[in-house]
Amino acid sequence: MAERMTQTQLIKKLAESAGVANKVAKQMLETFAATAVTETKKNGVFVLPGLGRLVRVERKARMGRNPATGESIKIPAKKVVKFRVAKAVKDAIVPPKKSKS
Repeated sequence: MAERMTQTQLIKKLAESAGVANKVAKQMLETFAATAVTETKKNGVFVLPGLGRLVRVERKARMGRNPATGESIKIPAKKVVKFRVAKAVKDAIVPPKKSKS
């Protein structure tokens, strides 16, 4: 498996692409991330143009089972964050299978 891109490498790539200093690119990336968090928290959704959207979802309380003992347990309601990938991005990364006609 290939190496993952580090934050430093991403900042360098953004800086080169935009023609700005690394410090400016880092500030832009940090502001973008902070904005995504605050908007998702406030509105329940944040669209990342060209990538997808962050969505806050309410999970209902439910009954579960302790796998070790088999005992029933109550799982409380909670909020979770999901990332929904845009169809264009998904199709670019994993092309859809062609159906037989």
